Amino acid sequence: MFFGYPIIKNVTMSLQEYTTKTFYTGEAPFVGLDNYIAVIRSSVFTTALLNTVLFTVGSIIGQFTIGLALAVFFKKRFPLSGVMRSLLLLPWLLPMIVSSAIWKWMLDKDSGVINQLLGLLHIDAVPWLTSTSVALIAVIMVNIWLGIPFNMTILYSGLQDIPDELYEAAALDGAVGWKAFRNVTWPLLRPVVSVVLILGVVYTLKVLDIILGLTGGGPSNATETLATQSYKLSFANFEFGQGAALGNILVIIALVFALVYLRVTRSSNQD
Repeated sequence: MFFGYPIIKNVTMSLQEYTTKTFYTGEAPFVGLDNYIAVIRSSVFTTALLNTVLFTVGSIIGQFTIGLALAVFFKKRFPLSGVMRSLLLLPWLLPMIVSSAIWKWMLDKDSGVINQLLGLLHIDAVPWLTSTSVALIAVIMVNIWLGIPFNMTILYSGLQDIPDELYEAAALDGAVGWKAFRNVTWPLLRPVVSVVLILGVVYTLKVLDIILGLTGGGPSNATETLATQSYKLSFANFEFGQGAALGNILVIIALVFALVYLRVTRSSNQD
């Protein structure tokens, strides 16, 4: 009941003309798939869908690559490695609204620390959050920063499960460095990699607060995603039926990846 009711209610709302008037009259006429059709045919949908794909792919590639590099780096024991690893978890621990406020200040065109550093290199200030050509890149960059701790932590745990004896045996055959990673680390880490990537996609698809805090979906819909559009339809335009419909489309996309995740974990457990 606790988990099922919100889902059922959202599906029901998506099939009704559910607006602010409904709260007073209690009436929400059944409209079938009209809300879904209206959402898909809207001028913003294609842009939001493309931005969602670019945002998700860019974020996942950045988070995973840096997270894996850090996990491999911290696998080698050295002084203060535990302290450094703990400090890298800070982006994960900060409230999203705080993170977005910090990055909004850092990326400000006139007073942001990023542009001040670029100025020291004699590079012109970049309108990170106000230019249609770079706003999405800026938002992806912030989301990468937020997702690195998760990727690093899970991948580091996976690396810890690989016995040192395998590396010692590989070294006897001349497999060290990159060869050891390719022949020992990567094959044994693949189940963990699959889980990290799939969970990362599911989470990134529904990212909302960071985008709203940084750009609000602008400028000119340059950072508008399915998640932000669903939010605006419901709480800015008060078209709750259409907002629910778009939310359900996003849920279906995420559900596909969730099912893949369950299949991957089941296969890895059997192995």
